[in-house]
Amino acid sequence: MRRKTLVATVAVALVSLSACGSGEQAAAPASGGWSFTDDRGTTVTAAGTPQRIVAQVSSAAALKDFGVKVTGTFGPLVRPDGSVEPEAGSLVPSEVTDVTGPAYGELNLERLASLKPELLVSGKYAEFPGLWHLKEDQEKRALEITQTAGIVQSGADLPKTISRYRDLARALGADVESPQVKADEQAFHAAAQRIKDIGARMKAENRSILAVGGLPDQYFVVVPGRNPDLAYYTEGLGLPIKTPDAPDTTGGGYFEILSWERADKYQADLLMWDTRPASIPPAQLKANPVFAAMPAAANDRFVEWDAVAPLSYASYAKIMNKLADQLEAKLATL
Repeated sequence: MRRKTLVATVAVALVSLSACGSGEQAAAPASGGWSFTDDRGTTVTAAGTPQRIVAQVSSAAALKDFGVKVTGTFGPLVRPDGSVEPEAGSLVPSEVTDVTGPAYGELNLERLASLKPELLVSGKYAEFPGLWHLKEDQEKRALEITQTAGIVQSGADLPKTISRYRDLARALGADVESPQVKADEQAFHAAAQRIKDIGARMKAENRSILAVGGLPDQYFVVVPGRNPDLAYYTEGLGLPIKTPDAPDTTGGGYFEILSWERADKYQADLLMWDTRPASIPPAQLKANPVFAAMPAAANDRFVEWDAVAPLSYASYAKIMNKLADQLEAKLATL
């Protein structure tokens, strides 16, 4: 149960979210109709371009950043204090209808049907057949109401995953060559160059980063190559994020699970902590004496990892600039 909890609430490879696995190809659209082939290999078709779209919150925010209006969302939208969840990015809660169900991976199917959706969009992880944030039975029920599309969120780096949301937005009629999108893309590349410069500096100084997180009874070290953003930071931009040597294959190989007594198995100059609500923040991580004794933890050399942010240029330009600011500040203390 502990492993299932970790996989369901912290890891991005979510076994419990495996959804409908029919994999059937839709029939070819009629002449003049609309179609889009998603990252499951499924071709979604319609008589015309879908207008009423429901999406998982990070997918919805990515589409919004590319100019697509989303009608409804599911997944974490608003925090208890009223602020927007980081996962929901640029979404304005009052502008969408929340169709999240009572439990993780569930939908309010009655509310979903009332929106008369023409397309449902969510992320797709390569290791699992279903859509992210939807349990298998929930995706089957959703398919009785509307068609679904899955966009890659693993097995590809950040530019590739962003480009697929751009492809979908273009197919949905958005002007993805607009001045705003072009400005967002330029900001993305400028922020990426900042990360690249920091990576070169860290390697020259023989510095390293470890991406980590934890639950009350488990500590985990993230495998950067399994996540689009961290894969891009390490392989594309040269940021020296360490890879653990024993990933948990039952969870898709996204992390190595350790007991808190072994939290010091890996050391690094900086710790990149998982900011998702299910993962413990640094102050609580340091309540464990083994973790607290690590030099990086003892000296509060933490930077943030926004693990499930919207895959858009606008979103990641902000995230990478924030990360660059934090890295520069923490490196100055070494």
